Amino acid sequence: MSFQELLKKMQKPSVMIEIEKSLDSESPIGTSKIGGRPDLPPYFEWFHYEGEHFEGSTTANRPLSFIAQINCAEASKYDTSGLLPQTGMLYFFYDMATNKWGFDPKDKGCAMVSYYAGDLAELRKTELPADLSSDFHIPEAPVSFSGATELPCFEEFVELCDLSFAKWNEYDYARAEFDYVKAELGYEIDEENDNYEKSKLLGYADLIQGGMLLGCELSTNGIYSGDAKIKVTDEEIQQYKKNCKQWQLLFQLGSLDLGDYELMWGDMGSIYYYIKIDDLKKLKFDDCWLVLQCG
Repeated sequence: MSFQELLKKMQKPSVMIEIEKSLDSESPIGTSKIGGRPDLPPYFEWFHYEGEHFEGSTTANRPLSFIAQINCAEASKYDTSGLLPQTGMLYFFYDMATNKWGFDPKDKGCAMVSYYAGDLAELRKTELPADLSSDFHIPEAPVSFSGATELPCFEEFVELCDLSFAKWNEYDYARAEFDYVKAELGYEIDEENDNYEKSKLLGYADLIQGGMLLGCELSTNGIYSGDAKIKVTDEEIQQYKKNCKQWQLLFQLGSLDLGDYELMWGDMGSIYYYIKIDDLKKLKFDDCWLVLQCG
């Protein structure tokens, strides 16, 4: 099968997120947004994480920052794959104090995803925890959605197809040819510039450093994935490479520029929430895994 045929089969829909830079007043309850005060059910218990602060000290049961909430009825209109829930709310949290990268199995719990399937009329505007430093509050910014069709970046293409990095030129040429045909048909082409600014649901990650699927599989199986030499047997690594294809990008949030507020994930980076496809189909979000990449 040619690279162009592979790419045609590997197209995925995504839901692109446009983040507004100003807000005159709080969004109505149940609206998709970045930051601010979340709209939560009354019984919600805030997530906490204990780990090493990026400045070296150890945090003790620190509350996670509220990152975003997604009204699934709003976003799923653009999800032609049917993977997103059709109703309910998705909530994303991350410990901005420890700024974990997602390499270490001990990073489990530094980021959490919660799904609420109930009546949105039950939601309440909820104050952030009193012991969450204002340094880790994100101001509220409303969002809008649009649909797109995407191809994987080369490193993820390699992870999914088990192909050698020596074939980069062939892949690059095939993708250029593929995009040329799309352009001729009137489709908008994403040139993959400024990946650190992009936000989305589903599709493929806009990579800044390298593929993340294998890292998700290793880290969630108790193996540190931040070293060049991973301490597993050849047989084990082959199995992990096979299993890593189960992982799917759920949510990507780029660095934020909201006027008076700027947030850079590392050095002009992004955070990525991954989920196993079967878990997504079952609306099981407890085992999502976060990775941070930056330049």
